[in-house]
Amino acid sequence: MDENNTALNKITEDLTYHIRITRGFKIWMGFLIIGLCICLYAYTLQLRYGLSVAGIRDYVSWGLYISNFVFFVATSLIGMLISGVLSLTGIKWITPVARIAEIIAVAFAAIAGLVIIMDMGRPDRLTNVFIYGRFQSPILWDVTVVTTYFVLSALLLFLTLISDIAWVHKKTDHLPGWVKKSYSVLSLNWTNTPEKNRIIRRCVRILLILIIPCALAIHTVTSWLFAMTTRAGWDSTLFGPYFVTGAFVSGGSAVIIAMYFFQKNYKLQNYITNRHFNNMGKLLVLVMLVYLYFNINEFLVPAYKLKTAEAINLHDLFSGRFALMFWAVQIGGLILPIILMLFRKMRAPLPMLIIALAIFIGSWFKRYIIVIPVQEHPYLPIQYVPYNFKVYTPTLTEIAITLSSFFLALIIITMLSKFFPVVPIRETAVERGLIEEEE
Repeated sequence: MDENNTALNKITEDLTYHIRITRGFKIWMGFLIIGLCICLYAYTLQLRYGLSVAGIRDYVSWGLYISNFVFFVATSLIGMLISGVLSLTGIKWITPVARIAEIIAVAFAAIAGLVIIMDMGRPDRLTNVFIYGRFQSPILWDVTVVTTYFVLSALLLFLTLISDIAWVHKKTDHLPGWVKKSYSVLSLNWTNTPEKNRIIRRCVRILLILIIPCALAIHTVTSWLFAMTTRAGWDSTLFGPYFVTGAFVSGGSAVIIAMYFFQKNYKLQNYITNRHFNNMGKLLVLVMLVYLYFNINEFLVPAYKLKTAEAINLHDLFSGRFALMFWAVQIGGLILPIILMLFRKMRAPLPMLIIALAIFIGSWFKRYIIVIPVQEHPYLPIQYVPYNFKVYTPTLTEIAITLSSFFLALIIITMLSKFFPVVPIRETAVERGLIEEEE
C-alpha cells in the first residue's frame, strides 16, 4: 500500500509539474497577446472601412476567412476521432493523448465560430442568423452544428477533468493560491466515491456517443456549403466524406505537434512516449490513405469527363496559377508524409514533429485551394471590371486578421494545458494498477 501511495504521489507530481507560472510561460503568453493585439488592430480597420480592406471582391467573395473557417472546423474533429471512436472501442494507448485531442477540439471549435464573424462586413447583424434564419439555409445548419459540437466538446473536457481537479487540489501544495481557489470551485465538491465515478463514466460515455454524429455532421454540413452550389469544382457528392477524412488528417497532425511540445516542455517523457508517437503515426497513415483516395476521386472523375468549366478549373490547378501550391500540398503535405511514415524510424518524436508540421501547413493550404480557384472561374464571363476583381490576392490586413485566429487558439490551448493536467491522472493510475476502477 505504501508503495502504491508513493507511486501515485509520483504520478501526481509529474503530471502537475507544469502547473506553475514560469518565466518561459510569461514570455510565450506575452508574445501571443502582443501578436493578437496587433491583429485585432487590423480588425478594427476592417470594422471602420468595411471588407474593402480585404482582397474579397464580387467574384471571390470567400477568401482567406472562409478557407480558415473550414480549416478550424476540420481540425476540431480530432476530438471525436481520438476521444470518441478510439475510446469507445477500448483502445488503451490513447489515454495520454485523449485530453490533448479534447483541448485542441475545444480551442479550434471555439475559434471556428469567431472566424465566421471575421468574414462579416456587419458583425452587428449576426443575431439575424438566429432571428430570421431559414431551415433551408445550409449556413443556419452550420452555425447550429458548430455551436452544438463546441458545447459537447467543452462538457466532455470538463467532465473528464473533474476528478483530476479535485485530486490535484487535495494532493498538491505547489500550486499558486488563485489556482487552488479556482480548483476548489471547479471541482464542484467532488469526492472520490464509487457512485460518483459511475455517474461520471456514464455521462462521459453518453457524450462520447453523442459527439460522433455531431462531429460527422459539423464537417459534412460545412462541405454542403460548397457542394450544394453548381460551381465547377464544388459540384460533387463526394465532399461530405472527403471533408471528414481531411479533418482527421489536419487534426491528427495538430495532436502530434502538441504531443511533442508537451512532452518536452512539461517533462512528460514517461507518459507521452515513443510508443504513442509510433501509434499516432500509424493512425495518421491510415486516415491519410483514405484521404488520398478521395483526392484522386476528386480530380480523376472531372478530368475524365472534362466539361468546359471543369477543364478550366483543373488546368488552373494542375499547370496554371495555382499549380505550385497545388502540387506542393499534394506531394509535400500528403504523398511524401505517407511514404515517410511507413518506416518505423520516421515515427519517432522529432521526425513525426517535422512531418506533422508539413501536414498541418499543407492542410491549411488545401482549404485555400478548395475555396479560392473555383470562384475565379464563374460561368458568366468577367467583363469591364478592374483586374483585382478577376484575381484574388489577400491583403496584409486580411492576413493579419486571419493570423489572429491562430494566436487566439494558441492562447486557449496554452491556458488549458498550463493550468490543468494534460495527461489524465486518475486514468493513468488505473492503467498502472495503483487504484481500482471502481473507486
